[in-house]
Amino acid sequence: MAHLSYVNVFAKDVVALSGFYQRVFGFKEIEAIRSPIFRGLDTGKSSLGFNALDAYELLHLGEFSDTRGVKFLLNIDVDSQADVDRMVPVALEAGATLVKPPYVTYYNWYQSVLLDPEGNVFRINFMM
Repeated sequence: MAHLSYVNVFAKDVVALSGFYQRVFGFKEIEAIRSPIFRGLDTGKSSLGFNALDAYELLHLGEFSDTRGVKFLLNIDVDSQADVDRMVPVALEAGATLVKPPYVTYYNWYQSVLLDPEGNVFRINFMM
């Protein structure tokens, strides 16, 4: 069966953006795969990668490098409602922007919607 190994984010500053996710969620860097244009973080179940904008050309994606708008949504699950409430201020202090404060969804999850320092959307979730 296939499984998700990585979600990669194109970032203007791979060091700063990966550092944001390390500070907020405590993810550890996978130092063995570090390069000048890449940082990887171990999330426990899969990995989160940050590619410098140079990777557009490396991957032959140059014609797509100027796309605008929300193109993906990172979902980061935590262990409790209290963890969502605790982590939102941590994210804000680290440079995130609050889009929607913690709330109960119609599908019975407790979550908050935020933007990271480069404007990428992420949610902090607890599945009730």
